[in-house]
Amino acid sequence: MVKVAILHEGNNSNTHDNELIKLLIEKLDLNIDEFKFFGMGSKCNFFKVDYKNYKELKLDIDLGNVSKVLFVVDADYEENDKTYGGYTNTKQELEKIIEELEIKDISDIYIMCEPASQCGYLESFILSTISKKQKECIETFLDCSEFKSKENHKAILNQIYKIAYPNAPFDFSHPNFNELKEKLKNLFK
Repeated sequence: MVKVAILHEGNNSNTHDNELIKLLIEKLDLNIDEFKFFGMGSKCNFFKVDYKNYKELKLDIDLGNVSKVLFVVDADYEENDKTYGGYTNTKQELEKIIEELEIKDISDIYIMCEPASQCGYLESFILSTISKKQKECIETFLDCSEFKSKENHKAILNQIYKIAYPNAPFDFSHPNFNELKEKLKNLFK
């Protein structure tokens, strides 16, 4: 029954990336059973044409179990990675892999970032969908907490957001969600 594959960072269990996508799928009244999620682990695995998940994906495509593919990957920052960091580099390198995999006609890309700067990751995107006052509150806490590690920073951002806004975890009506919503709906056209 699976018709659509979504490749995302993290693993196949409930990660922050696929949690957001699954909630949005539910909000759009799409059938979650028609999706197959591929947790790609770290971002670098997206750029390895022989990565194990691509072999499974290609088999699913050949067997007719998958008809469309959506790549969801963080932009990150170009200053941290000149090859794969930043929106433009990420998009260009993913397009090369999609071409090598020979799945261009059935694939689409969504790069997770803060839309105005086109930098960052899932957490940057989420912060872009809340009010200025809420964002300042979270950023002030992070500044005074003195967390240094990028991974801690991302995890803490997620936890603060979930604790601070438990009843409305994501504002899917925010215009920054429009592109992702359209890409998800287009998977069934």
